[in-house]
Amino acid sequence: MKPYRWILWFVVLVFANGICAQNYPNRSIRLIVPAAPGGGTDFTARTIAQGLGELLGQSVIVDNRPGAAGNIGAEIAAKSNPDGYTLVMPITSFSINPHIYKKLPFDTVSDFSPIVLASSAPLFLVINPTVAAKSVMDLVALAKANPGKLNYANSGNGTTAHLAGELFKKTAGVNLMSIPYKGGGPAVIDLIAGQVQIYFSTIPAALTQVQVGKLRGLAVTAAKRVNLIPEVPTVAESGLPGFEVVGWFGIFSPAGISQNIVASLNKQINIVLSSAELHKRFAGDGLITGGGSPDQLGNFLRSELSKWGALIKETGLQVN
Repeated sequence: MKPYRWILWFVVLVFANGICAQNYPNRSIRLIVPAAPGGGTDFTARTIAQGLGELLGQSVIVDNRPGAAGNIGAEIAAKSNPDGYTLVMPITSFSINPHIYKKLPFDTVSDFSPIVLASSAPLFLVINPTVAAKSVMDLVALAKANPGKLNYANSGNGTTAHLAGELFKKTAGVNLMSIPYKGGGPAVIDLIAGQVQIYFSTIPAALTQVQVGKLRGLAVTAAKRVNLIPEVPTVAESGLPGFEVVGWFGIFSPAGISQNIVASLNKQINIVLSSAELHKRFAGDGLITGGGSPDQLGNFLRSELSKWGALIKETGLQVN
């Protein structure tokens, strides 16, 4: 093909993309959620999908694709057409899996375009009430006095709860045993029964048990106190500066999407996230409302990849 024809095709493609962006959206949008229905991820996705659909005048359909620590849903999204009609809201493991799986069928950075941070979910450091600690530093002192004798539950190797425990060990300079569970539910049950002593739980899973005295809440893992439980300090302010762990949900598109569509989606989702009613609903579930620019989400993803990559390399954790 002659050079001028390549130029002509390029102009045609650019023009066509511009027309598509102007008409976007003219049909329903699929939002892939790499988690099962129910729970914080699905709740966040469906809340945003409802508001976004109302703004765009098109249905935003949540498509739950759980499995393989979020990798199944992420792979489907990565291989989808980057036309703005397939979006994905990865779970926190999006920034962890590249370091613990020997090979992934997608690249977390190059195969996706960030759109906006949806929300974040701090964890709740809780202990069995028989543990003689009333604060984070009490727990640190107890662990140092009894190296290797205290244990913490994790909701599965490579999960946020697991890495929170490993980061706590590193930051506090303590030796704790890690006990893996198949999910947060069994971990909380055994924590209440005294089979394990410590757990970094999601807030909704532990809050009622703390309120009735079956568990003792010591701190939250966010940078700031959480509106749902403002009386509970952060781990950082309790004596371990810089400690921060949050589950997070960001909305991405397959790489190659028109930047005009990215800008449009970012604007509309930020409008949804600015709703006072949405803030109230998220706060009631222990979530912190997101927002911001695509670049901010991209930078946050890279910082999370770096943070967990360094810790995982130090601990030698691998899944396969």
